[in-house]
Amino acid sequence: MNKKRTLTLLTALAAGMSLFAQTDSLQLQEVVVTGTRNATDVRYLPMTVNVIGRETLTEQYQTSILPTVVQQVPGLMVTHRSMMGYGVSGGAAGGINLRGIAGGSGQLMVLIDGHPQYQGIYGHPISDSYQTLMAERVEILRGPASVLYGSNAMGGVLNIVTRGMHQDGIRTQINLGAGSYGTIQAEASNQVRSGKFSSTVTAQYGRTDNHRPRMGFEQYGGYMKLGYDFNNHWNAYVDADITHFNASYPGSITSPLYDADQWITRGVVSAALENHYGKTSGALSVYSNFGRHKIDDGTADPANPTARYFRSKDALTGVSFYQSAQLFEGNRTTVGVDYQHIYGYAYYTSKDTGEVLDTPNKQSGKSYRNEIAGYIDFRQDITSWLTLDAGIRLDHHSITGTEWIPQGGVVIRPMDTGELKAMVSKGFRNPTMREMYLYPPSNTDLEPERIMNYELSWKHRLCAFTYGANLFYLKGDNMIQTMPVDGKPRNVNTGEIENYGAELEAAYRIDSHWSLSTNHSFLHMKNPVLGAPQYKGFLGANFRQCRWTVIAGLQYVNGLYTQVGDEEQKENFLLLNATVSYQALKNLSLWIRGENLLAQRYEYNLGYPMPRATFMAGIQCYF
Repeated sequence: MNKKRTLTLLTALAAGMSLFAQTDSLQLQEVVVTGTRNATDVRYLPMTVNVIGRETLTEQYQTSILPTVVQQVPGLMVTHRSMMGYGVSGGAAGGINLRGIAGGSGQLMVLIDGHPQYQGIYGHPISDSYQTLMAERVEILRGPASVLYGSNAMGGVLNIVTRGMHQDGIRTQINLGAGSYGTIQAEASNQVRSGKFSSTVTAQYGRTDNHRPRMGFEQYGGYMKLGYDFNNHWNAYVDADITHFNASYPGSITSPLYDADQWITRGVVSAALENHYGKTSGALSVYSNFGRHKIDDGTADPANPTARYFRSKDALTGVSFYQSAQLFEGNRTTVGVDYQHIYGYAYYTSKDTGEVLDTPNKQSGKSYRNEIAGYIDFRQDITSWLTLDAGIRLDHHSITGTEWIPQGGVVIRPMDTGELKAMVSKGFRNPTMREMYLYPPSNTDLEPERIMNYELSWKHRLCAFTYGANLFYLKGDNMIQTMPVDGKPRNVNTGEIENYGAELEAAYRIDSHWSLSTNHSFLHMKNPVLGAPQYKGFLGANFRQCRWTVIAGLQYVNGLYTQVGDEEQKENFLLLNATVSYQALKNLSLWIRGENLLAQRYEYNLGYPMPRATFMAGIQCYF
């Protein structure tokens, strides 16, 4: 489809939504926790935060949160290579990219209840771990969040806030579905609240053959959360999440592979003690992420299989404490301390004997590091319409040393329903274990990557219409790249990044049956990166009538980089997805979902064509 025609269509539809907006009513306050650790009205925060509630996360019956997040958040892209399963290792998908800052490089952080989630050795999030079954809502902070969350939050954070039961009773839900290419998905959850005790227990299973030979995927896992309220001011919880997947990797269509298989287990356990008083609140939490990886790199010749497996074990154990208090009228001050111990062990084993092999391509098989940091965030209402915010973090890494991270912002509210925000913030990322210790390019003298981000935004909430616009500019140096040094490849701090762009979003509830939403992002990159589009636009429509619900979304992507460098390649495509559900009985719904209904040919990863139109159908019962 012609780019100009598509842009004109999306822009015209978005503009048309505003014609019906009314201006004489107040919008309910939107409270978030990601931007400041404590529950805060988003109108008083200088950063840009999107909130996606559980109703939106579940209305398309997706087992992963990421497809929904991509639709709802301008500037965010996640790469795919199949109908189900992102995978890891060479050719993997699931790369999360925000404003040209890549999660695959460890520059974008995923959190679960504010706790960092990433692979300890390679430093990136693993997208198959983020299941809808655990999420009450997802909050996405666009731009650096390193003051509160440290390394790896240089491009932003995606925070999964886990589910809880808040009213006495028992609630059970089962969701079953099947569809194209032998795909099956199943989820079950049970929630209980009895007085001061609450629990959430969930289980999930999914499998598919996918659309290419040797591309099968199977996953199963679960989540459990137990909570107890001691009184009106103190509560505690423990939770655990684990997922395991088996994936086959076929290689690109021009360079096929055989026997490239992956067996991956990821999990996290945590415990927290929280306090809630009128003028102060805080929490002390401990958490541990762990991963086990077994990978067969595969072979181009099936008659000559590989003789070894790559294996790795990693863990991240942390302690987090923060307390937020109102020191005087209009003030909110948050102080916190974080400690992390990150451990990784990479090695090879023989397929025949299982013994650990002595391989010369690593400087060290085992490594660990410690990080400790303290931070303070100070927010003050100067008048009823003006808020100032400033924060700073002192972060010490056992290998790379000490880093200061500042941020500052201002919020101007010229009306009750609108606010103008300006923000300047620093982000950083410490080098990973792989970059410092593993394989020939490793370099123990690496320094942290750093960026500065400048942002201006406006948001306006009317009766049934909400819209917002952002302008941003970010510039970074010390980016870690592999370059030839004395004739040998070596990781060095030599790269630069300079991105700027604009983001637009709007939502309009026409009446009790119809609602529309749209978002658009425009990105210019001085140095393009894989998986980052120059333009991404989404237009969604929801219809609810009696027992019927129809949800449709049109997404256009232009200038998605699938290869950079001298042989640069980009993709343009238009996707139409739709979900229809019908409440057949009081406690039973039927649903069907279609993706890529226009049967487009397109790729997120070079050499990995996505499937044409696919379908899933199923039932959901709840009691």
